[in-house]
This record gives sequence, structure tokens and C-alpha cells, in this order.
Amino acid sequence: MSTLLLVRHGLTAMTGPVLAGRTPDVHLDERGDKQAAAVAERIAAVPLSAIVTSPLDRCQETAQAISDAQTAAQREPAWHVDDRLQECDYGDWTGRQIKDLVKEPLWKVVQAQPSAVHFPGGEGLAEMSMRAVGAVRDWDARLGDDAVWVACTHGDIIKAIVADALGLHLDQYQRIVPDPCSVSVIRYTATRPYVIRVNDTGGDLAGFAPPKKRRRRRTGDDATIGGGAGGGEV
Repeated sequence: MSTLLLVRHGLTAMTGPVLAGRTPDVHLDERGDKQAAAVAERIAAVPLSAIVTSPLDRCQETAQAISDAQTAAQREPAWHVDDRLQECDYGDWTGRQIKDLVKEPLWKVVQAQPSAVHFPGGEGLAEMSMRAVGAVRDWDARLGDDAVWVACTHGDIIKAIVADALGLHLDQYQRIVPDPCSVSVIRYTATRPYVIRVNDTGGDLAGFAPPKKRRRRRTGDDATIGGGAGGGEV
């Protein structure tokens, strides 16, 4: 069973008031740098097999902080940039003020039926979801059992991946909230994904370190009847 730590990038000057999308040269601001350092310190307790990141600057900078913390712990996880994890292509909405976008008729569709949304001049949210989910499942298969790895990406991408893991229709994904530099944890097994944490901004992550080699139980991929003892076990 591999474990994915989904990390949203830290704050930028555009985060919140502006739909940055794929705007080039959007970097972490001072707040974002502090957030990236804090999440990197939390993840440093976990030996990572790989760090996979969106190509956009704000994600690469967050991922670099995570990598630096691993290096300080005398580890060198593989580093990969994957275009499939980059932000949704919002097309003509890119770079516009949120306060203006809420007046657009399409805004209500984004809220109520995102699976039907195709941004003018950009991509559809269903297309975004398909490529993002395909990326994490591809890396999960590639990295193999007991791997713990980070995917550093964007809010809408994380919502789509978590919704898929929960078995939710994309139209429900707006119910999921990933804050900047939050960690959402998904464990993939042969039978189903398990969503272990969502939007975690301060919890201890040490328990997600891969276990020492041991004989596997036949029920290792099964849900625990009664809820289990916690600690990230399934």
C-alpha cells in the first residue's frame, strides 16, 4: 500500500483575491515561504520515496522546501515535475478578480455542477479531474508498495483527487477545502483508496513513515470493521 501526501502550495500575493491559474512568475510571498517551511518540517519526520510537483513556480518552491528538509534528514527523494498536476486552465478567467468572476453566469455552474463547466478559452473541470487522478494513480503504481510520496499541487486539483478517492461525483468536490500548505493523505490499495486526512494544517505526520518489512496480513487492504485503532492503519 502506497501513501500519498497531497500538499497545496503556500500563499502568494494573488491567492484569494485573484484567480491566478497558470499566470507565469507567481511566487510564494513571505507568508507562503513560512507556510512551506512549516509543512516541510512536519513532513521531514517521514522518509519520502518521491516528490512530484506541478510545474508552476509556487508549487515548485513549496516542493523545494519539502525536499530541503528531507536532505537535512540525510535523504534524497526522487524529484519529478508532472504537467498533469498543474493548475486548471481557466482560460479567459485567468488573472481576473474573484469579485468580478462571481458576477459571471458560469460562476453558479462552477458551484453547483462543476462537471458541466468548461472555462472559456480553457479546459473543463472534468478534463482537469481526469488528468489529475490519472497522474496520482500512475505514480502510485510506479512507486510501488510501501512508498510514501508527496504530490505538490493546487486547490482544485486536490479537491478532484480527494473526491475521486472518496467515491464522490465531481459535482460534490466543492465540499472539500484544502488550505494553503495543508496536507491531505490518501492510502491506495489493491481494492480501494482510503482517505485518512483532509486539509491537515498542524497534525503530527510521523505515523505515516513506511513500516518495517513484515509479513502482510491477508486483510491489509480491507476496511476495519468497527473503525480500527487509528494511527493511519487500515
